Amino acid sequence: MTSYALYGALEQGFAYGLMVIGVYLTFRILDFPDLTVDGSLPLGAAVSAVAITAGYSPVLSIFMATCAGFLAGVVTGILNTKFKILHLLASILTMIALYSINLRIMGRPNMTLLGKDTVVDWFMNTTQIVPYISTPILFGVICVIAVVVLIWFMHTELGLAFLATGNNKQMITSQGVNTDTVIICGVGLSNALVATSGALVAQNQGAADVNMGVGTIIAGLASVIIGETVFGDKTISRALIAALLGSILYRVAIALALGLKLGSFSITPSDLNLITALLVIFALVMPQVKKKLIARRA
Repeated sequence: MTSYALYGALEQGFAYGLMVIGVYLTFRILDFPDLTVDGSLPLGAAVSAVAITAGYSPVLSIFMATCAGFLAGVVTGILNTKFKILHLLASILTMIALYSINLRIMGRPNMTLLGKDTVVDWFMNTTQIVPYISTPILFGVICVIAVVVLIWFMHTELGLAFLATGNNKQMITSQGVNTDTVIICGVGLSNALVATSGALVAQNQGAADVNMGVGTIIAGLASVIIGETVFGDKTISRALIAALLGSILYRVAIALALGLKLGSFSITPSDLNLITALLVIFALVMPQVKKKLIARRA
C-alpha cells in the first residue's frame, strides 16, 4: 500500500468514524437495531450541500445536518416507543421515507459542491498542509473530540441511564427512569452523529448523492465488530475508542483488498459488499476459534 492510499484510508476511516460510533450507540448500548442510518447519512449530506449552495457557512451546514439527523432518529424512536412498532420495522419505515425526503431536499438525485467553500478547504488554507494530509488530521480531530465528549457523557447520570436501558430495561424502569425518552434521545443522538458524518463526507467528496447511504449499516457493523475483536470492549471508554479505530481498520482493509492482484484476478469496487461480509464473518468467528484453541491447550 502506498502512503497516498494509506492517507486515503485514514481519511475515509475518520470521515465515517462518527457514523460507526452512532451505530455502536444503538446496537451495543441501547440494544436497538437501527437501519435509519442508511437514510440519515445521505440526509446529512443533502442538508449540508443545500445549505452551502444557499450561501450558509460550511460549519453551520454541518450543525444543520446534525439537527436533521437527530430529528430522523427521534421519528424512529417515537414510532417504536409511542406507537409500539417493532424497532427494526420502525427504522426501515423511517429509512424508506428519508429517501423521498432527501430527494425533496436536494430537488435532484445528487448535488455538486464544486467551487463552493467547505470545512476541508478552510482547514487546508488555514494550516497550509497538503490536502491528502490535512483532511485526515481535520476529521481525526473532530472524531477525537466527539469520542471524548461521549466518554464524559456516558459517565453522567443520563449516560448511565442510557447504559442501563440497553442492559436491563425492567430494572431501570423500576428506578423511575422513563425508558421511552431515553430510547428516543439515544436513537436521535446516534443518527445525529451519522448525519454529521454524512455532511463531512459530502464536503470532502464535493457532492451529495441520494444513494450514498446504501450499505452504511453493514459498514458500520463491520467496523464495530472489527474494533471490538481487535481492541476489546471491557469498558465504555475502551469500546468507543475501539469503534473509531475499527472504522480505520475497516477502511485500511478495504484499501488493501482493492490493491490485491492475483495474476489476472483483481478486486473491484463492486466486490466491496462481499469483502465487508467476509470481514464481519472473520471478526465473528475468530473469538470462537481462539476459545477453542485455548481450551485445547488447557
